[in-house]
Amino acid sequence: MHVLILGGTTEARRLAELLDGTPGLVVTTSLAGRVASPRLPPGEVRAGGFGGIEGLTAWLRQHRVGALVDATHPFAGTMSLHAARAAATARVPLLALRRPGWVPVEGDDWHEADSLAQAAALLPALGRRVFLTTGRMGLAAFADLDALWFLVRSVDAPEGPRPARMETLLDRGPFTLDGERELLGRHRIDVLVTKDSGGAATAPKLTAAREAGLPVLVIRRPPIPEGVPIATAPERAAHWIEDQRAGGPAHGTDDRAPTRTGRPEARRVGD
Repeated sequence: MHVLILGGTTEARRLAELLDGTPGLVVTTSLAGRVASPRLPPGEVRAGGFGGIEGLTAWLRQHRVGALVDATHPFAGTMSLHAARAAATARVPLLALRRPGWVPVEGDDWHEADSLAQAAALLPALGRRVFLTTGRMGLAAFADLDALWFLVRSVDAPEGPRPARMETLLDRGPFTLDGERELLGRHRIDVLVTKDSGGAATAPKLTAAREAGLPVLVIRRPPIPEGVPIATAPERAAHWIEDQRAGGPAHGTDDRAPTRTGRPEARRVGD
């Protein structure tokens, strides 16, 4: 059985590690190629896009893929949509592997936005010295905020339009709480902007902001395509793949429940 993992996340790499060496299983991880030096998972690896929905559909058929796992970043909404449509056309079982999102706790001062553009519109009312941790893509949304100063942290150097008053910090998580405290203080940050990426690697910035009493502007995740089941951990995704190999229970039924944002969410495999 051939499994294709749409990767680029810690969870995707962990899933490839769990499946590595399984008799009768061929695992290919696909990376978008947006990071210059990615951490490669075991097994076969391909880099670059597929050429849209039609290209991914053709790849699934040509390589006789028996199970597709969308383990892309929670904000790779276009790729997730392409995966859902291609899987349906090629009749390949699809699972979304997503780490749980962050949830505010007592003492947090969170403000939520549905997009980078909406976040940029809300930002001037929240602070003047911004710690922007939304990645190097999408800085154009903040390019016109000339009155604000930005500290932008990303793995690779930003490209395209960007804020005029900006300092870039090239770094890769996981980050420590002491390090985030020091960073906020040294740069006199008064507002944090982040995507709801979830996970522990970059969560210390939320704790540091809470301790400092700073507002946090959180960009909500795009929804999972309709009807796609979700696994919240690589181990659960591995069990799902075993179910597919064994011809076990179908996980594609639409059993949806409300999330903390009030939006419906596809059923979670193993919950």
